[in-house]
Amino acid sequence: MAIQMNAVQVGEVVSLLFTTVLDEVRLGRIDEDEEALETTDRAFWETRATKAMVGVVDEILEIIHEFAPGLELKYNKFYIGLAFQGMPNNFAIFVPRRNIVRLEVRLAKDDEVEQKLEASGVNVMEFDKRSGRYRIRLEKGDLKKHREMLRELCERAYFESGKSVQ
Repeated sequence: MAIQMNAVQVGEVVSLLFTTVLDEVRLGRIDEDEEALETTDRAFWETRATKAMVGVVDEILEIIHEFAPGLELKYNKFYIGLAFQGMPNNFAIFVPRRNIVRLEVRLAKDDEVEQKLEASGVNVMEFDKRSGRYRIRLEKGDLKKHREMLRELCERAYFESGKSVQ
């Protein structure tokens, strides 16, 4: 919070005026699209998670290529993002771990989306209000079971992001 103070004199009386100029500061990571995070490579993530879980990210990218063929993976220190011709397009990001991949899809919180996710049986984590992302926990076999729902979710996020490239 930042408050600006001004002194105003009216006759012999001095008054102080306080104005709030900044009300809220977001702490934490800078928005992923600004790419202020340190870049890494595939080997970093294969060591940090496992080759199998990075392979799951590759499989999700194949699904994304059905509607956005020009996107490629961009390896950052805290997540694997997406880029088109080197420019970030993080409508979806991936956080591989030893046994799971956390898929985070940027979409406005929506009852219809939540009902589809719940009906699909996919493991949905709490909606991240700060980043505006649905977070989904995927195990290796989940892609086959939930392929169409994941494609639909990623495709919707891609076109709603305003950065779709045809």
